[in-house]
Amino acid sequence: MARLMVVAGAVLLSACQTMIPRGKGPEVTGPARPPVVQPGLPSDSERHRVALLVPLTGSNSGVGQSIANATTLALLDTNATNVRITTYDTGRGIANAVTSAINDGNKLILGPLTAEDANAAAAPARRAGVPIVSFSNDTGVAGNGVFIMGYTPAQSVERVVDYARGKGITKFAALVPGGAYGERTGNALLATVRQGGGTVVAMQNYDRSPGAITAAIRKLGPPANYEAVLIADGGRVAMQAAPILRKSGAATARILGTELWNTENALATSPALRGAWFASVSDAYYRQLATKYRARFNAAPYRLAAMGYDAVLLTVRIAQDWRPGSAFPISRLTDKGGFAGIDGAFRFGSDGVAQRALEVQQVDASGFSVIDAAPRGFGE
Repeated sequence: MARLMVVAGAVLLSACQTMIPRGKGPEVTGPARPPVVQPGLPSDSERHRVALLVPLTGSNSGVGQSIANATTLALLDTNATNVRITTYDTGRGIANAVTSAINDGNKLILGPLTAEDANAAAAPARRAGVPIVSFSNDTGVAGNGVFIMGYTPAQSVERVVDYARGKGITKFAALVPGGAYGERTGNALLATVRQGGGTVVAMQNYDRSPGAITAAIRKLGPPANYEAVLIADGGRVAMQAAPILRKSGAATARILGTELWNTENALATSPALRGAWFASVSDAYYRQLATKYRARFNAAPYRLAAMGYDAVLLTVRIAQDWRPGSAFPISRLTDKGGFAGIDGAFRFGSDGVAQRALEVQQVDASGFSVIDAAPRGFGE
């Protein structure tokens, strides 16, 4: 199993002179005994042991390594000498990774990356009293000692719909893909619009088969019935659907997107998407992190690397009054004031899901522009 360790240590050698009585040779004490080597991590009573569970092998190894590198940057930037982070490779099996992390005495687990791995790690970590701060965005695995930092689609939809309502839009339509992501975005749209006093006049599901988008748009009904339409999918589908919407008669309807659009710079090349809105975490500080990352690792980071960095910032803050060797103070994770990070302000609700301060961006010909900044924190 591959491990990356942040380890500091020093060996001090000292010499001493011994007075030897006259007429006697040195005493024979026998061969020197080698020090006893214990399994696991070396003894360290002055630092907090924190495990990072990410894939370093397999199909997601690039993302995992990017997150691991970002945690190293965070430790260096904060000069956190009281925290030791050990990385365990989930690409070789989540069961072995979480067992090793617990047996090595780690009191907090950052990661894993996927909902499947987070779900598998939950039971053994819970038995050991070790909380998990996962990078997954699947709210279904949150709770009972598992916290998720991922960017959830429901919060993105809520934010952009609230913004649209504030601009006078009351009638909404939606194109929603099949599967869990589509179900969550669709439910979020229905709940947010209902709460805000608007109406969802049409919602159509589609699969990824040829012609599915065109058929779904046709089933939305007359474009005059809605003022905004949510395309709850990534950039490729949005660039396919937007021209069809415009040609179908929805020339003035505001197109809305989700957090998936944040890294899709190609959206700006589509004239049909000009003026579209979506909500996401801010990229202002991330750009600075990416520059520093490239300088140190000679590579571009994955966008999810910011969560690894922010997980360390969270840990370092709590470590200020967390006694090394003791159980992690899990109640600190639900601090109402939340935490600040590369991705802006965030806090964990009682359900274990990270609530994020999101900004609203607009698709322009030259890229994305911020039209409603993210809140700087959380009001009481």
